[in-house]
Amino acid sequence: MSFQALVTTKSDDGRVVSGVETLTDDRLPEGNVTVDVEWAGLNYKDGLCLTGAGGLVRTYPHVAGIDFAGTVADSQDDRYSKGDQVVLTGWRVGESHWGGYTQRARVNADWLVPLPKGLTTRDAMMVGTAGLTAMLAINRLEAAGLTPQSGDVLVTGAAGGVGTIALSLLGALGYQSVALSGRPEHADRLKALGASAVLARDEFLAQPDKPLESARWAAAIDSVGGKILAKLLKQVKYGGGVAAIGNAAGIELETNVLPFLLRAVTLIGIDSVMQPYDVRVAAWSRLAQSLDLAAYADLIEEIGIEELPEAAGRILDGKVKGRVLVRTR
Repeated sequence: MSFQALVTTKSDDGRVVSGVETLTDDRLPEGNVTVDVEWAGLNYKDGLCLTGAGGLVRTYPHVAGIDFAGTVADSQDDRYSKGDQVVLTGWRVGESHWGGYTQRARVNADWLVPLPKGLTTRDAMMVGTAGLTAMLAINRLEAAGLTPQSGDVLVTGAAGGVGTIALSLLGALGYQSVALSGRPEHADRLKALGASAVLARDEFLAQPDKPLESARWAAAIDSVGGKILAKLLKQVKYGGGVAAIGNAAGIELETNVLPFLLRAVTLIGIDSVMQPYDVRVAAWSRLAQSLDLAAYADLIEEIGIEELPEAAGRILDGKVKGRVLVRTR
C-alpha cells in the first residue's frame, strides 16, 4: 500500500532537509502494529529532529513526529485489533524509530495506549505529549502533597504547549496559578485559560538574587530550566515542589542547597518518554475528564505535513503558542 510521509534526509555536507515522499509498506520499520495516522503534533523535540539540532536523530532517512493518533490497520498483538483507535507518545518514536509525520506508521504495541473515551483522534493531539507531560507533572506534585489549598502554582513558559495546557488543567482542578511568560502580548489569553495573574519574565529575573528569596509559590511547573528554574527554587514555600519538565533555556542549573535544607523543597523530574503503561493510561483518563478542549480551541493551529519544515523553525524560535496539529490526510 502506498502512502505519503515527510521524509527527513541528511546530505554529505551535513544539511538536513525534509520533503513529502510517496512510500510503500515495505519501507516501514519493524513493529507489530500498523496504524493509519490521522493526526500528529508539533513539539519542541520535533523541531530539533526536523532541523538536525541536538543530535537526536542518528539514522537517515527518517520520519519525525514524537506523538500521533490514528486507527489500527493491522495488528499482530492481541491487545489491539483492526479499527481500534490509539494514541502514541514517547518511547523515542520520532527520534530513533520512525514517527507520526506520515499517513501510515508501524510501531510496537507496548508503545500505544487506547484512545480515551470521549476523545477523538484530533482531540488527542490537541492534548498530545504536551498535555500528557502537564498531567504527569500535576499528578506528581499532588503525590508530594500539593492541594488547591496549598497556594499559588507558578507555570513557567506559560505560552507554550505544556504551559497553556497546565494552566487550563490547574484551573479545572481548582488551583490558583500564575503564568510566567516572556510574551506579554499573550497575557489576556493566559488569564482566559485560568491564570490568576501573569508575571513578565524580565520582571521575575530582575528581582534581587539571594540564596533564599521570599516564599511565594506552593509549587511550580517549569518547562524552561536554566536561570528561571534556579531562581524559582528559592521562592518555593516550605514543603513545596517544582516539577521540571523541560530545558528551553538550557540544561545548566546553578543553585544552592538552602531551598532543600531550610524549606524542604522537592525538585521532581518529569519524563514523558518512558512512562509505564498504567501511568500513561491513568494520566490520559484524567486528561479526558479534566481538560476543557473547547476553551483551548483558539490556541490550536492546524498545518499539513508539507508545512512542517517552516513550523519547526518557529517552534525552536519560541514563536509558537499553544499546540500545532498536523493533518496527515
